Amino acid sequence: YGENIGDESYYLGVDGWYAPAVNMHRTAFSGRNSEYYSEDPLITGKMAAAYVRGMQSKAGVGATIKHFCCNNQEDNRVAVSENVSERALREIYLRGFEIAVKESAPLALMTSYNKLNGTYSGCRHDLITDILRCEWGYKGLVMTDWGTQYDPAAALHTQVDMMMPGADADRDAVLTGLTDGSITPAEVRRAAARVLTLIEQSLTAKL
Repeated sequence: YGENIGDESYYLGVDGWYAPAVNMHRTAFSGRNSEYYSEDPLITGKMAAAYVRGMQSKAGVGATIKHFCCNNQEDNRVAVSENVSERALREIYLRGFEIAVKESAPLALMTSYNKLNGTYSGCRHDLITDILRCEWGYKGLVMTDWGTQYDPAAALHTQVDMMMPGADADRDAVLTGLTDGSITPAEVRRAAARVLTLIEQSLTAKL
């Protein structure tokens, strides 16, 4: 299936997909269950990894796994805080992402709208830097979900590279942060380097 998506992307000139979704089936009423694989994190991770490997076997086509992490509901997801113990987080909610990252190296990853234990997922240094990048060794680009409410300075500190879809307010906040010192030039260069690397790996750059 992943290979078919990669072929279709290639012939349509599509660089990447915002898929697969690697969240858990936690309730029968979740509006995104049709996108998720399972209530089992091992099955989820293995299927997502296979999907990504198949898609990315077509040079220049990239996957974006999402929504990192604990996207358990659609209603009010920009304000809800998913309060989870570290053990449950490790054994259930992060396991599928870990398998997919380590076994398929997706070109990009999308954070979730929700808070995790009171702090937005894309603003958690322990989640993005400590676990995803340092512990799992993820080298790809990390982006926010659409119209995210994250503070760009906090997101850049945690090694989120791109605020989607590129609103003027986000750009202005980054420029203001560079002026007042809340964002460093090194953080912006680090994020820009990952954006440029993704572009270099894209189908558009290879054609």
